Amino acid sequence: MSSRIVIVGAGMAGLACAEVLASAGALVTLLDKGRAPGGRMSTRRVDTSIGQAAFDHGAQYFTAREDRFLNRVVNWAAEGVVTRWPEAGDHAWVARPGMSALPRHIARSHHVRQGALVRAMVRKADGWYVRLEEETEGPFDIAVVALPAEQAAALLGMCDFTFGRVAASCKSEPCWAGMYVLPQAIDAPSVIRSRGAIGWAARNSGKPGRGGPESWIVQADTRWSTSHLEKSADEIAPLLLAEFAAAIGCEIPAPIHAAAHRWRYARSGNANKRFLWNPALALGACGDWLLGPRVENAWLSGNALGEAMLPSIHAADAEHASRASA
Repeated sequence: MSSRIVIVGAGMAGLACAEVLASAGALVTLLDKGRAPGGRMSTRRVDTSIGQAAFDHGAQYFTAREDRFLNRVVNWAAEGVVTRWPEAGDHAWVARPGMSALPRHIARSHHVRQGALVRAMVRKADGWYVRLEEETEGPFDIAVVALPAEQAAALLGMCDFTFGRVAASCKSEPCWAGMYVLPQAIDAPSVIRSRGAIGWAARNSGKPGRGGPESWIVQADTRWSTSHLEKSADEIAPLLLAEFAAAIGCEIPAPIHAAAHRWRYARSGNANKRFLWNPALALGACGDWLLGPRVENAWLSGNALGEAMLPSIHAADAEHASRASA
């Protein structure tokens, strides 16, 4: 009988960890509260009077610098899932036709339950149990938390005080993102960085593999996002558009569609650890907050945790075999 493993969170870190574990024969279940895998690698699509628009309103692109991740990216490129984005930099890559395409591609090989909000985790004599809103799942031989630091802290603190303290001390920064469909193209560079209150803006419809009407994603910087954090999305959308117009010095026509999304945990901290792993409890944690705020770091953290867990998986498999033959 193979080891049963639960991973809470189906972002890039959780999916990378699942890849390693599943390749070793483990039975992996990923539980994620969102509607689709990927976390901040998210794409929103909107139907408008001039066509469908898409917005990568979380991670805009990713870089690949470490050989292990770069090799994986090259494979994804060969499969047509990712491509380079020269306008964002020499090392910039994007998934196509939207950033969410990459985590969806990875998740197809795994058992992922969406809309599964984990409220608590507890270790009993026969393994780990996770409590959802209306049910409890388990037992699992091993549990992994692959969530942003603030959310991870709540779960980890119930099980391992040291892990919980590490997560609690690693604060994320928020970001308001505006999504705008315009009736015509505006005279502005396709990528804009650090102008006034704008941390980043990009013509989403001009990214590789995209199309449709003139669509812009506009992300406020940390200071502006923090000072406006508790405003409603309806309030933020026009305010952020005005900041964008001021930043580029260009009159912007009234948008056909305008919306905003608040990422409370947009940019992770850095705990200067590759992963957390307690073999005695069979409990692990991974995520970009352990290495720094990059998609690549999320993947590297999950991949490294999966590798570190393999001896425990083999031991659990041997124990299952022994019980089955007894």
